[in-house]
Parts: sequence; C-alpha cells; structure tokens
Amino acid sequence: MHLEILSAVDRRGSLTAAAKALDLTQSALSHSIHKLEESLGVELWRRKGRTLRLTQAGEYLLSVANRIAPQITHAEETLRLFADGQRGTLRIGMECHPCYQWLLKIASPYLAAWPGVDMDVKQKFQFGGIGALFGHEIDLLVTPDPLRKPGLRFEPVLDYEQVLAVGPQHPLRTASHARPEQLAEETLITYPVPIDRLDVYNQFLTPAGVSPKRHQPIETTDIMLLMVASGRGVAALPRWLVEQYAGTLDITAVKLGRTGIAKQIFLGFREADAEIDYLRAFIAMARAYKDTRQ
Repeated sequence: MHLEILSAVDRRGSLTAAAKALDLTQSALSHSIHKLEESLGVELWRRKGRTLRLTQAGEYLLSVANRIAPQITHAEETLRLFADGQRGTLRIGMECHPCYQWLLKIASPYLAAWPGVDMDVKQKFQFGGIGALFGHEIDLLVTPDPLRKPGLRFEPVLDYEQVLAVGPQHPLRTASHARPEQLAEETLITYPVPIDRLDVYNQFLTPAGVSPKRHQPIETTDIMLLMVASGRGVAALPRWLVEQYAGTLDITAVKLGRTGIAKQIFLGFREADAEIDYLRAFIAMARAYKDTRQ
C-alpha cells in the first residue's frame, strides 16, 4: 500500500486527487502518509500550497518503488492464477524483428502442451530487453545478440544464416554469393534498427568500407519483401524466412560473402527462474523445432 501511496501522490500532485484515485478518504491518506514518514524517520513530502512535492528522500524511495512494482504486480498475478488452478503466464519479449514468425511456429504446440500456462508476447523491447528481464517485465527474451550479464542466462535454440533477398530481375539472383561492393549501388531495405546492430553492416559492408546507395528502413516483413519482389531494393534476412516467403513471392536468397553469415537465436532468462518447468519446456521445444525450409 505504501508504494501505491507514493506513486499516487506523485502522479496526482495533491492529497485530494490521490485519495480519490486510491479510494480513500483524505484524512485516511494523510494518516497513512504520517505513519509512513514516522516509521522511516524521514520527511518524504513537503506541502506547497495545495500540492505535495517529494523531498530528496521521497524521490529516492519512489525510484525504488518503480523498480520493484512490476515484480510485485507479477507475483500477485501469478498467485491469483495459482488460486484459479492455472500455472501462470509466460511473458516473452522480442528483441528480433523476424523472430516473430519463428516464434509463432512454436507457440501453438507449446500452448497445446501446457493448457495451464498462458502466453504474452511483447514486441516493444527492441534492444531494451535486458532491462525488461531484470525488471521482471518479461520472463524470456528472444534475441540474436545476447548481452551477458550476471544473473541472466542465454541459451542458443536455433542456428540460421543471414542472406540477401533479391527480386526476379536482380543480377545477383543466380550468383553463388554476393560481394560487398555489389551492394554499393543498391537500395538496402532493413528493419528500423540502429546500423551498428545490423549484421549486414557490421559483418559484411562496414569491414569492406562499403555503404549502399540508399538505406530504407521498413518495419514489417511483408512490405519489406513485397518491395524486394517488385525490384525496389534488396534485404538482409534469415534464410528460413526468405525461403518461407519464396513460396508466394518471386524472391531468392543469396549468400552474403563466400562463407556466409552464421547467426543464432538465443533465449535469455533470469538464472533464478532456470528451474521453472514451463519455462524450461518452452526452451526445449524451441531447441527441438526445425523449420522444414531450413
């Protein structure tokens, strides 16, 4: 309750508004604030007219409350699910645009195998997933670029090759592989990701001192590959994804360089959660899954 009081008073700015939001009388809220400050031995708020302003101690306590509030909320939700006879919700964060298509292949059999476990997929964690794991906002992070941190574990679940997708009239369509300089006059279509996180740049173009004529970020895979198929540019994507779309679009996967670009999809999770059975089951299913087009 104390954490709720801190947040409510800070958001609403006055006792009257905060009391209404918390469904308390103003006197009850004033008493709670007084008891909290008395128990801590420090002043948390100062009055300024009709408003309340946090002191330095109050600002510190609020920052701590904001960090642990998601954990408390998750714990309460999980306990309610246990009380209802369910196991909980597996919350998955995506730090990989094309991985969503891969995830869908695993989600259906997983949900069938674990009827007491729900699944929630959050795609807002493009390159902010580590903080989401530590903040207990997600339970699993799907990423091709694991960032090793104490308290976290990353397990590889899928090997794949990053390739160049080209359209039906593209001169590289029949080539054994693409060379960096051959992209110098191309429009390179990518997901809206910082260039230093794009493998086609940091493992292919940049080491060769080459830049494409134009870089065009596009968020959705469908539109990206429609652009490629219509000859508007080329795109660097996982081979399995290009070959999956090649069934409906006239596109071809071309190796990037003589040796190609080998990548892996990793699942990251908190070490403290390593023995949760339904989390381990998802990792095992992800590792066992093989796309027929790989």
